[in-house]
Amino acid sequence: MEYDERLALFRQTRLNPFDRGEEEDGPQGGKTPPQHEARPELFSGTRTHSLDRTMDLGLAEDHFSRPMGSFVASDIEQLKLAIEECKKLILELPEHSERQKDTVVKLIHLRLKLQELKDPEEDEPNLRILLEHRFSKEKSKSVKQTCDKCSTIIWGLIQTWYTCTGCYYRCHSKCMNMITKPCVRSKVSHQSEYELSICPEIGLDRQDYRCAECRTPISLRGVPSEARQCDYTGQYYCMTCHWNDTAIVPARVIHNWEFEPRKVCRSSMRYLALMISRPVLKLKEINPLLFNFVEELVEIRKLRQDILLMKPYFITCKEAMEARLLLQLQDRQHFVENDDMYSLQDLIDISSGRLSCSLTEIHTTFAKHIKLDCERCQAKGFVCELCKEGDILFPFDSHTSVCHECSAVFHRDCYYDNSTTCPRCARMTERKQDDDVKDA
Repeated sequence: MEYDERLALFRQTRLNPFDRGEEEDGPQGGKTPPQHEARPELFSGTRTHSLDRTMDLGLAEDHFSRPMGSFVASDIEQLKLAIEECKKLILELPEHSERQKDTVVKLIHLRLKLQELKDPEEDEPNLRILLEHRFSKEKSKSVKQTCDKCSTIIWGLIQTWYTCTGCYYRCHSKCMNMITKPCVRSKVSHQSEYELSICPEIGLDRQDYRCAECRTPISLRGVPSEARQCDYTGQYYCMTCHWNDTAIVPARVIHNWEFEPRKVCRSSMRYLALMISRPVLKLKEINPLLFNFVEELVEIRKLRQDILLMKPYFITCKEAMEARLLLQLQDRQHFVENDDMYSLQDLIDISSGRLSCSLTEIHTTFAKHIKLDCERCQAKGFVCELCKEGDILFPFDSHTSVCHECSAVFHRDCYYDNSTTCPRCARMTERKQDDDVKDA
């Protein structure tokens, strides 16, 4: 850790509740007696000998050895006194001096030792389950995390904190008993659908002028707490539950084809993040007119329909199975199952053009295997029975038409120009009639 970061850590945590610096009485009502001699190279001569000895108790090198057995209360009180004296000394020493840097390092060590004595690591379980959250204790010492419950910084060096493995809710160990919001992943599992109305506001009066999540009193004037609206739910939240995070709102995408991120509350942000790859949007039912105005959607739908026509070739082809061609779509498994369900991530990628490029490349690879590389797949092609001319046809070719009854393939011009029924369907009907006559 660089010096500036250590100094910032000190300044941010100087008001930590466990080091208020009050001089408390020892077990017999007097001050705790010092145990080591003072170190004149660290403290100035203007300080009293008693304070020097108290400070030295916290800074002596042998004090940081791993404790053997249980500590009595006086050890914690002595550490508090040493921390308070160290904090005062840091403020008095010249800025960026070597002595100040060394003292900051010693202060951090003292805090770590105090935290170890007050809140032993073995007392904190590695896994805790609360309101369907599965909290896992974090080992990272990063200081860049923020507690989702109290909205303060998590100092990984001196504080124990947990992360939910389902919805990534982060909080201090001390804040866990105050959590009231269930895990968002459980909502995703039980109710995998979006709110499809654009910002369905009901008004603060319907919320009794309270936060929709924690029920804290709020108002638009910011007294006692500012009311912040979530563009996804339309409800109002307090500043603790709404951090002005932004996310793309599904309702605006489906109805307006709008991808501008909007401000949402913390719970909505996590829900949208967990739902973004789930194919739960059936566009042709929700907004079928969207295909008339967004050309990219029409292109993607045609590519997906072609891939579904290619799928029977691959699942019966040994070479295709060995090459695992269909695994090229493993991140969008629904593309090989249907052609009408979309995820929010699909729509985002369609708007940016990324999906069109990647899907066109996969379509080309699939078609090349069937029409050029594999003889077994080529043998499953069709010859136009109407004109009996031309190359071998496949149902995914752009110039062909497919009979909806028997899946026979013809040239598009031939099939439309002939008003007669499909020759293959006619043969099958005639054969069935003959069989019925024989059975009679």
